[in-house]
Order: sequence, then structure tokens, then C-alpha cells
Amino acid sequence: MKSWILGVTGGIGSGKSAVAEHFIELGVHLIDADHAARWVVEPGRPALARIVEHFGDAVLRADGQLDRGELRARVFQNADERRWLESLLHPLIGEEIVNYLALAESPYAILVSPLLIESGQHSLTQRVLVVDAPEQLQLQRTMSRDQASEEQVRAILLAQAKREERLRHADDVLMNDRDLTWLRSEVERLHHFYLTLRGGQP
Repeated sequence: MKSWILGVTGGIGSGKSAVAEHFIELGVHLIDADHAARWVVEPGRPALARIVEHFGDAVLRADGQLDRGELRARVFQNADERRWLESLLHPLIGEEIVNYLALAESPYAILVSPLLIESGQHSLTQRVLVVDAPEQLQLQRTMSRDQASEEQVRAILLAQAKREERLRHADDVLMNDRDLTWLRSEVERLHHFYLTLRGGQP
């Protein structure tokens, strides 16, 4: 029987990665859209050539890899450039994701994506789990993890879907404002529930 697809999303610093790791430990087939986004711009892949053609060699590192920081700086301040980049990458990322999810052998498979709602990737899923956290906690976690300033983190928060918009698409919400032990037990509770579902719905 074909696996049904659970979309997992949440704002920056909400704890998506910790949730994803525990689902993997429980044997669930999982793809992270951020990883797919990295694969499509690897040297030798057509997307990288198109990006360099558009933005110039300054977005390449000396070793021929994409300089993500440089590219991010260029598109963050320019909505037109960001749209150009998204229209190039989103279809390619979507293809990677679909191909990888098709290999799943677990009863359900997971697509983790920070932009699940904004990118339209939720249309690939049968159910959506939102990992949520109070904004102040998101800020603290991200600043300490990425050594980023509050201003940088707030800019990323603004670029991501508004919390209300994410929650509107949610079938399940995991409020991650406690410790890791509690988080893991919540993931296990959800996992057992998901195993009872057919096609992602009760």
C-alpha cells in the first residue's frame, strides 16, 4: 500500500528539526525540503548554471559551490529577484521531493518544509502538522543556534508565513515550548495516532 504523506512545518526556531529527527528514529521515511533545495543547486545540476547566468560569478564560492549567503543577501532585499529564484527552484525542488517520497516503505512518509504553505508544497500532503512555539522562544533559539542578530531573525520571521496562516492549514499542532523529553513523547503519541490513519484521515 502506498504511503500517505504528512507535511511538517513551523517557523524558524520552532523545533522542526528535533521533531523530524525523532520521526526518523521511529522508522518514518522523511525528506527535508531544505535538503532537496540544496541538492538542486549542487555543481553540475542545471539550476546552478541558471543562477550563475542570472546573478553572475559572485554567487559562487572558490570551490564552485553556491555561496548561499551571497545569494540570500541579493534576494532578501529584492522581491523581484526572490520571485525569479523561486520560480526556477520550486518546480525542481518539488520534483526531487516527489521522487524521494515515492520510495517510502513506511505506512506514512514525511515532508518537512519551512515553506510548506507558502511554496504550495502542502498540496503534496494529505495531512499537516505544525510545530509551533512562542515568537520570543523562536527568536532566542535561532539567535543562539545561528549566532544571528535579533534583526536578522526578525527579517526571516517576516519572510515566512504568518503563524495564523500556518495554523489555518494545520490538522495537528505541536506546541514546542517545553523540554526535549516532552517533545519526544509528543512525537511518539502523534506517531501512534498516524499509524491508525488510512490516507492521513481518521
